[in-house]
Amino acid sequence: MSPDEPHFHVGLAMTEADLMGAHRLRYRVFVEELGGDGDSVDHEQRFEIDGFDEFAEHLVLIDDRRDAGSFDHVVGVYRLMDRGGAEKAGRFYSAGEYDLSPLLDSGRPLLELGRSCVHADYRGGTAMYLLWSALADQVSERGVEVMFGVASFHGTDPDALAEPLSALHHRHLAPEDLRVKAIGPTARSMDMIPEERIDRRAAMRAIPALIKAYLRLGGTVGEGAWIDHDFNTTDVCLVMDTARLTARRNLYTAGP
Repeated sequence: MSPDEPHFHVGLAMTEADLMGAHRLRYRVFVEELGGDGDSVDHEQRFEIDGFDEFAEHLVLIDDRRDAGSFDHVVGVYRLMDRGGAEKAGRFYSAGEYDLSPLLDSGRPLLELGRSCVHADYRGGTAMYLLWSALADQVSERGVEVMFGVASFHGTDPDALAEPLSALHHRHLAPEDLRVKAIGPTARSMDMIPEERIDRRAAMRAIPALIKAYLRLGGTVGEGAWIDHDFNTTDVCLVMDTARLTARRNLYTAGP
């Protein structure tokens, strides 16, 4: 945390207000901004909550200058779920979209990252640095070897995303021992354009900033995309072997 910004605090949500602040922020981003809907959305109270939340932890960034009483003080969030949480929940969230067998069968310590978002007023600044720094601490303290989770493109038309999805498939596919695969009726191939026909600059511009940040850290993607009509997104599964990080400090100095 920067000493010049003492109003920021980051850590695991420990109070009901902080947890509800995370749900309120998720509503702001995934529902109000991106047009998401579905059973997990409480429009009346303006919360986004699903059945996995009670088995997960929330890493939250708080701005003390904002009103905790109205749950508007949380300005950044990551949902964290380890193997223990997944066992209690019945599965990892990502297992609804991807066959996670390569990860589950590895026996390695896993951490699923989900529902990550930052308040619109805080993007591109200190907020992401603080969240990634705190995430690095969590990875180190828990002995995590593989991080994974779905990340999203806006919209549900994979043809409109053919160039960036194809670039991910050709250049950033996970190694076979970590290569999860999209499943179910909304799974789509990302191998839509031959590699030699991809405009690399245009493809990279179309990839969301958070996904590019993971790629810079050595992150990879599973095979196939998954269309999430409830959340109005096209998802990819990011997989990162923490052993590939050349230095721990890279995790919390790289931002989207």
